[in-house]
Amino acid sequence: MAVPQTAIVTGMTALTATRPRATSTAAAPASGATAPAATTLSATAAKRVLAASVFGFFLVGLDAMVVNVALPAINRSLAGGLAGAQWVIDGYTLAFAALMLSAGALSDRVGAKAAYGLGLIGFTLSSAACGLAPSLGLLITARLVQGAAASLMLPASLALIRQAFPDPGKRNRAIALWTAAGSAAAAAGPVAGGLITAAVDWRWIFFLNLPAGAAALALLAGTPKLAQAASATRAHFDVIGLVSSVVALAGLTYGFIEGGSKGFGTAGVLASFAAAALASVVFAVAESRQERPMVPLALFKSRAMSLTAAAGFSVNAAFYGVIFLLSLYFQQVAHKSPTVTGLLFAPITAVVSVVNVTVAARMVARIGARLSMTIGLAGTSGAMLLLLAVRPGQPAWLLVLLLVPVSFAGSFVVPALTIMVMGSVPAERAGTAAGIVNTSRQVGGALSVAVAGALVAGGDFARGMHLTLIGIAVMLAVAAVAVQLLAPGRER
Repeated sequence: MAVPQTAIVTGMTALTATRPRATSTAAAPASGATAPAATTLSATAAKRVLAASVFGFFLVGLDAMVVNVALPAINRSLAGGLAGAQWVIDGYTLAFAALMLSAGALSDRVGAKAAYGLGLIGFTLSSAACGLAPSLGLLITARLVQGAAASLMLPASLALIRQAFPDPGKRNRAIALWTAAGSAAAAAGPVAGGLITAAVDWRWIFFLNLPAGAAALALLAGTPKLAQAASATRAHFDVIGLVSSVVALAGLTYGFIEGGSKGFGTAGVLASFAAAALASVVFAVAESRQERPMVPLALFKSRAMSLTAAAGFSVNAAFYGVIFLLSLYFQQVAHKSPTVTGLLFAPITAVVSVVNVTVAARMVARIGARLSMTIGLAGTSGAMLLLLAVRPGQPAWLLVLLLVPVSFAGSFVVPALTIMVMGSVPAERAGTAAGIVNTSRQVGGALSVAVAGALVAGGDFARGMHLTLIGIAVMLAVAAVAVQLLAPGRER
């Protein structure tokens, strides 16, 4: 599960330098605020910070997807239905998404290293609780805590990189490796989940996080302390923003999951959607009226910020939805074993890893982030339509070929959008910006699983899967057009 430091250093030398766009006025620090002094680290110290950030992000990405293939085994062990299976995945993703806005602000306030360490400790302990859970309810609860811990780790890990690499070219090479680790981890999740479930037991999916988490903490302990923003520029941590954002996202996800199993016209589901809408209004009003909001709404005046959030939502919806649906389809409809199901996803891991490290960053350097994102989004849209050809009796090699375009095209999106947004904000807002973009990504993943589950819950699995794939393809196509027409040009 670990990403060796030697591999990170080698990969850094292989990438081409890129140049980010000048800082957006919308993302600038408040007037009169004192910017933090730049931190200059030695090359060795900066690589250690990068290794610690990449390692933790790998764990976070892996646990977002590793459970998918193990869902039938978990259902048999803990007597859960489809809705319960969705909550094992969405409990993690929902807490991840709902708390990341606050986590990004907290990272800017207390320091990226402190926030990252706290998240690592919580992630490791909650992984042990997941492995020991005696019931489905306790497993879902532990997954919620695990997702909350992951929400601290992700924006803090990106903020560490932003602070450790002030040089734009070196920073973009580091970001490319960070995104490669997360994408490869997410792609490797189904493979690891299938192999571990078949060879040992689904609980070991979580137990293996214990030594990995301890190693990541040891690596983090050896990294130098980086400069924080002065108190005048630190993000404000507000209770109203936190509670309203959590209620909005939880209500929306709960409504889709329960609506699929109980009906969208039931009182509980309608109340859930109403609560989500009301909480969204409260969040927007509260953040617009605060002098130092947790999430400065002025950030969204930057086209780079708004469009990268939309692109991240779309690509995660595609990836999470496909993995969730095909993990169930291969086992419940095509009657394949967990091992075979996991191995069917193996090419995704290889393609994502190779494309992220060797092609994606070079593509941004050559043609710019906007065109890279457009190509990736449009290609992923087409790949969704190719998956309509999946049939129960098809040979394994054909299923693998149908999955490869999804990972290949999607690999171009995340490096480009991350480089674009990190180049558009000052260092002291890096945690908040990372929180916003990655919140959007995780919301896309959570809602995709919820909607997909609702569509296949009626009994006609193939029809529900096809409707989901078509809907995702249309959303990706719209995002591609928006990015190409509206994103700032030639960001590198």
